[in-house]
Amino acid sequence: MTTASKSHPLISAAKALAPELSARAAEMDAARRLPADLAASMAKAGVFRALTPKHLGGFEAAPQVFMEMLEELARANASAAWCAMIGTTAVLPAAHMDPDMAAEIFSAPDLIAAGIFAPMGRAVSDGNDYILSGRWPWGSGAANSQWIGLGAIADTDNGKEARMLMVPTEQVELLDTWHVAGLRGTGSGDVVATNIRVPKARSIAARFNTPRERGALYTFPPFGLLGIGVASAALGNAVGALEEFHALAMAKKNSGSTRTLAERPAVQAQYAKAAASLKAARAYMVEEIALTWAQAQAAGAQSLERRAALRLACSHMARTAADVCAAVYDMGGGTVLYETSPIQRRFRDAHAITQHIVTAPASFELFGRVLFGQPTTGGMI
Repeated sequence: MTTASKSHPLISAAKALAPELSARAAEMDAARRLPADLAASMAKAGVFRALTPKHLGGFEAAPQVFMEMLEELARANASAAWCAMIGTTAVLPAAHMDPDMAAEIFSAPDLIAAGIFAPMGRAVSDGNDYILSGRWPWGSGAANSQWIGLGAIADTDNGKEARMLMVPTEQVELLDTWHVAGLRGTGSGDVVATNIRVPKARSIAARFNTPRERGALYTFPPFGLLGIGVASAALGNAVGALEEFHALAMAKKNSGSTRTLAERPAVQAQYAKAAASLKAARAYMVEEIALTWAQAQAAGAQSLERRAALRLACSHMARTAADVCAAVYDMGGGTVLYETSPIQRRFRDAHAITQHIVTAPASFELFGRVLFGQPTTGGMI
């Protein structure tokens, strides 16, 4: 289901990784994290450097390429794609830091970063440093990372401010709290920091103010990139679910029936509707990405309405993808109840993705306010 970016090396890399990511999905679920050797293979292939500035050795890829790379990864394994999404977006602070500090953190070719935006920590000012403490849930991919960005309420000259602080992962504690239904293989346990000294130069304002990097990618709305990442994982997971059900339906016959599922009219109709709804949602998201990217390239900053339009398409994709996976699960019958069924995993992963803050059900209310022209705080859009 790729479009204009088929020849991009990141798309090729994702396709090359896909067979092993797919084959090891059950292993990842059992381990509840991305195995270190797979993470290293993904890093070597460059997928974690999709959004890294070119002068730091990254691809500085267009949002459409970012989307299609994650779509291909999630088509094989949604947990692996989720870790790739976190790893790529966790590099965005590089565009806002002092160039020397950004190079120190983000220029390693095999770098894997992680990040938790929510300001769950406290950063107390101490000269040129912050003293950081806190506990953060949702540390996806942190076990394989060398650096992790942690959101905190920090003391500044202008009062308290939400900031993202970059910390060597070896300095934090990773808690084994990730016992969940969906996205089991992401290792998204809690992260604890206790009185870690962090140079203020290794922090940025969580509002993502005017970036130092001048490329169009870094004027693209950062929460839009995060929304694209979450939605693309949902998209690829749903594509995989349709493919896996297709294979099942061609062979499976219900008890007492001489017809395969694929030969049953009700299944044919439901499958066609699911495939059509996913393609429609994908086309909608691609269009909104293109419109936002064009504005970023031409003018830099985007209006609240443009940012909200993109985010709405991403939330719609996440919800549609979950509905597609639910439809496939319903059609699969008792076979999909077993943990060995990839369709069951697709169903669980799809509904875990809908709970991310950027695509959660409550996000539709936020975008609806913009559509109605109601007063709206646009910091998270």
